[in-house]
Amino acid sequence: MTKGRCYLFLGPELGEKQDAVGEIRRSLGGNLEETSFYAGDTAATDMVAALRNGSLFADTRLFSIKNAEALKKKDEVELLAAYMEAPQQNTVLILLSEETKIDKRLETAVSGADKRIFWELFENRKAEWVAGFFRREGYSIGPDAVETVLELVENNTGALRRECSRLVLFLDKKKPVEAADLEKWLSHSREESAFTLFSRIAAGDMPRSIETVHSLLAAGESPQGILPGLVWCYRKLRDYLVLAESGAAHNDFELRKIGLASKKALRDYENAARRFQPAMEAASGALALIAKYDLLTRSLGQAPQNILMDTLVCKLVTGPAQPPPGDTPPSETGGRGA
Repeated sequence: MTKGRCYLFLGPELGEKQDAVGEIRRSLGGNLEETSFYAGDTAATDMVAALRNGSLFADTRLFSIKNAEALKKKDEVELLAAYMEAPQQNTVLILLSEETKIDKRLETAVSGADKRIFWELFENRKAEWVAGFFRREGYSIGPDAVETVLELVENNTGALRRECSRLVLFLDKKKPVEAADLEKWLSHSREESAFTLFSRIAAGDMPRSIETVHSLLAAGESPQGILPGLVWCYRKLRDYLVLAESGAAHNDFELRKIGLASKKALRDYENAARRFQPAMEAASGALALIAKYDLLTRSLGQAPQNILMDTLVCKLVTGPAQPPPGDTPPSETGGRGA
């Protein structure tokens, strides 16, 4: 039997994190049973019960717990940490989070060599990654075209790999890749998300903000799938504003620590900081407003969801009112999914 093992993979760089999980998966061989949990959706008691139960058919089992930052209840943390200190044989557990810290008890249950933080790549490394991808595929690409990719694609290597792989299906190897061609294809195929919605809210673009939320709802996304992403963006806005107040808003290292390594993402937060004044109060007001509409969309059912989401987006674009003095915002809707 093989000794059980636990890993902790933190940080916002999804592509390299996925590669690390893939390496572990390949090292475990072919007869592998794989299970994923989402913290908050599955009770810790059920996770630990599944971890401790053996498999009748697989030689090895691989478990992942995503959104591990949501593990905060003392009893759940202690139960899972106790398992991690003596993991089941032939069982590998990976805790995943886009945050850079989770509960200290869980962090200390993982040995140093098995704990990694995957920071977002610096801009120059992302540019090298994109240029190298196209050149390996036999394309010639210049700096302007590379910058276009970085402007239009979510800035982690997982999203970059996915979108660049699609692009090579359409582009002609006989001519250099042009920025205009990339913009045409990427704008056409770009998937909407809570993060593209925040970008348009930050720019004050009411028509495109409404269009984006309609596209998300029409694609089957629920408000409870959209609102946590907006919460994540406004929390990140508060992190950025703290840096701005300390004079560190142009320090690449400090920006990278809060997950704002890309020029496009930084521009979104700069736009929001300029548009909403006073910015910190506006960010807190936005979080309170989102929490209010989260409760409304849950309690009123599906019928009025479009109207409620339109109203919320209009309020966010025009700038949410700050909460009354001494009023604490309602519980903020979850964080960004993995």
